[in-house]
Amino acid sequence: MDQESRRLLAEGAKVFGIDLDEKGVEAFEHYRRELLKWSQKINLTAIRTEKGIVLKHFLDSLSANPYLSDASVLLDIGSGAGFPGIPLKIINPGLEVTLIDSVRKKVDFQRHVIRTLHLKGIEAIHGRAQDQEVVQSLGERFDVVISRAFSDLSMLLDLSQPLLKKGGKVLAMKGKREGEEISSTAERKCAPFRFQKAITFILPFSSFERTILLFQKE
Repeated sequence: MDQESRRLLAEGAKVFGIDLDEKGVEAFEHYRRELLKWSQKINLTAIRTEKGIVLKHFLDSLSANPYLSDASVLLDIGSGAGFPGIPLKIINPGLEVTLIDSVRKKVDFQRHVIRTLHLKGIEAIHGRAQDQEVVQSLGERFDVVISRAFSDLSMLLDLSQPLLKKGGKVLAMKGKREGEEISSTAERKCAPFRFQKAITFILPFSSFERTILLFQKE
């Protein structure tokens, strides 16, 4: 990354309570290079500029960090090119992370990044969260289920329910949401989950509005 992109990454990370050292910046630079290299062959991202990747992939992923303070085991459903799970692992080495995606080539890429960054305590699974064998193998052991991939909130909650501990959280990462839409989410019956709050914000150094919907399993 050029110096400007490195600055955006480091300064943007601070917004979410993260102090990125040089080693951390280099990890993200390696991730960016491999993402672009693999995207020449498989459909990982349509974003090809350094700034775009830093803002729309890296900083967007790191925006979930403030809501992981009491989490030790995280599941990223529909993880695609590894977002947000791998960036969150890079900045939280002690966080145990599981990535799951139904596209084999995307899982191959995730495993490549995990291996080449020498990340420990993280695994990438090829499968679907609704598959019974996946549910049985993972068990009800996660503190947090997170996803950037689901537009269908009810489906995400249904998939998360058998995988989360009691008291565990679902973080649904979304784009811009209007006030009425957030209110309807809050009023929705979503047992055994309780809607906690919607966090709306602008990604640093951009005009991109994002929303994180937070639910807790009762």
